[in-house]
Amino acid sequence: MKVTAAKNEKVANMIVASIYPLYLDRLEKNGRTKEELNQVITWLTGFNDAQLQTLLDEKVTFETFFQKAQLHPNAPLIKGVICGYRIEEIPDEFAVYRQCRYLDKLVDELAKGRKMDKILRVAKP
Repeated sequence: MKVTAAKNEKVANMIVASIYPLYLDRLEKNGRTKEELNQVITWLTGFNDAQLQTLLDEKVTFETFFQKAQLHPNAPLIKGVICGYRIEEIPDEFAVYRQCRYLDKLVDELAKGRKMDKILRVAKP
């Protein structure tokens, strides 16, 4: 599937706080925790728990959320298909859309029971 400017704009304007509970519900149904969700968000964005909560309380959009984030240098290692889109093929012009798919992929891996060190792309010594 191809990302369009309209699709990118729609995702960029979504409120993170409206999606966060959906991520959490999915994870809790699969035996994962809020702490694990926050851990993957922290890894991806660099936000600590207090910063994340502030952004959720402020009801920021995904565009603002990712503008304020310091993406992990290993974020481009997040590859694969999520929601019908191959992450590594999403063009740079749709960065917000790609970043949202990074987050979706991390949540998906967490829900499927993948080990945290694999999810967080920890290098093997």
